[in-house]
Amino acid sequence: MKALVLLLGCTSIMFADGPGLISSPFVKSDFPLTANPSARHWKSVKPVYMANGPTGEAVANHETAIRSLWSEQAIYFLFTCPYEQLHLRPNPSTTSETNNLWDWDVAEVFIGSDFDNINHYYEFEVSPQGEWVDLDIHHDAPHPADGWTWQSGFESKARLDTAKKIFWVEMKIPFSAIDKRPPANYREFRINFYRCQGADPNRKYLAWQPTGKVNFHVPEAFGRLVLRK
Repeated sequence: MKALVLLLGCTSIMFADGPGLISSPFVKSDFPLTANPSARHWKSVKPVYMANGPTGEAVANHETAIRSLWSEQAIYFLFTCPYEQLHLRPNPSTTSETNNLWDWDVAEVFIGSDFDNINHYYEFEVSPQGEWVDLDIHHDAPHPADGWTWQSGFESKARLDTAKKIFWVEMKIPFSAIDKRPPANYREFRINFYRCQGADPNRKYLAWQPTGKVNFHVPEAFGRLVLRK
């Protein structure tokens, strides 16, 4: 893994260039969500890919491309998700959050800004139908399940093409919801991406950075995201 050192004035910042790292390029202005990887702002963004399960096992036919961008106000994510089987919640609602959305098909972002307390991070999920849920995760809290009542103000968009068996999910997450500091060039976040797809007994689980367990909530396994101008 190649290490890069950037000198900004008197500050030396080091980050890895290789597996476990996703770069998020800067975009000058915010844009409406279309969940379209051919949109002008997304076309030149290099994705990372996830094609394995949480314990590292290969998951055929589900390789997922993930892209990120950031503005002065928000960080964006775009998932491109091929699938074999859909498992969708009946009577979906896109006007209010859906608790337990992870029981159905979802694309997920786990992101944290606290490198000292890695047990605190935020979870964002969006389904192929556009349902959503956001959670403030505190592993050490007396009632960690209450985190779903948190409201981040994030926005999302989903598109589903059943003929091609693919869907796209786009998220716009305000920086103010996930970090007390304003965004800055070369700022890093702890991050992992996941998918749940299909119905039992053929349900698929994917993790960008394998956790080593049949569990997504392993913050020790998170990779890193770097903001870059």
